[in-house]
Amino acid sequence: VQLVESGGGLVQPGGSLRLSCVASGFPFSSYFMRWYRQAPGKERELVARIGPDGGSKNYADSVKGRCTISRDNAKNAVYLQINTLKPEDTAVYYCQTRMRVVDYWGQGTQVTVSS
Repeated sequence: VQLVESGGGLVQPGGSLRLSCVASGFPFSSYFMRWYRQAPGKERELVARIGPDGGSKNYADSVKGRCTISRDNAKNAVYLQINTLKPEDTAVYYCQTRMRVVDYWGQGTQVTVSS
């Protein structure tokens, strides 16, 4: 199993980013996918999740209305669009999936929101 995130960077407050995660090594279209983030000195938190068929979307209250999770099963990819970015969105963003009782994580992509 391999999860590779990309798309992070430095963005000004109010800006937008689209994060991508490309998966391999497992039947991607059969599994829920999730985005987590971890800010310095804070616990890792669940940002959004999406069901195998693209339904069953859920968002953390902190990003609801500013964030859209989506997936393309033909490309084995899951995306996170974040709009109206705030300094408190600064974190390392990880994509994750769970098979049976095992969690798999990518290496993360850094998002920094600063003027």
